[in-house]
Amino acid sequence: MLNAKASCLCGNVKITANEINPKFTVCHCDSCRVWGGAPFFAVQCGTNVEFEGENNITMFDSSSWASRGFCAQCGTHLFYKLKTSGEYNMPVGLFQDLTDLTMDMQYFSDQRPAYYCFSNQTKEMTKAEIMEYFANKI
Repeated sequence: MLNAKASCLCGNVKITANEINPKFTVCHCDSCRVWGGAPFFAVQCGTNVEFEGENNITMFDSSSWASRGFCAQCGTHLFYKLKTSGEYNMPVGLFQDLTDLTMDMQYFSDQRPAYYCFSNQTKEMTKAEIMEYFANKI
C-alpha cells in the first residue's frame, strides 16, 4: 500500500490517503464519463483517509451504492465513496507523487465508447456484472 497527500485546485480541501492500492481502476460508465468528461481513473484508498477543509466538500448521491465528493469552491473531483463500506476511490491525478502504478481493472467495459481504447491488458467487468455485484449491497 502507498500513502500520499493531495489537495484540490484552490487548496481549500487537503487529503491524506494512508492506504492507496497501487493497482488503479478505470470506469467507463455513463455517470463517470459525464462527471469528468472522460473515463474515471481511480486509486482505491480504503477508509483510512483524512480531510482538512471538510466544510468545502459537497456530496452528490450519484447512485444507490455510491456518492461523489467535490470541492464546493473550485469544483475539483475529490472522490467516489461507497455507501456500505465507506471506502474511497479517488482520481489518480490528485496524487502527483505516486509512482509504480498499474492499471488493473476496467469497469463498465461494455459502455466504453468506440472513440477510445487502451492497450493495457486488464480485467474487465460489464454493466451486468457490476449490477449483479452490487445487487445485495443496495
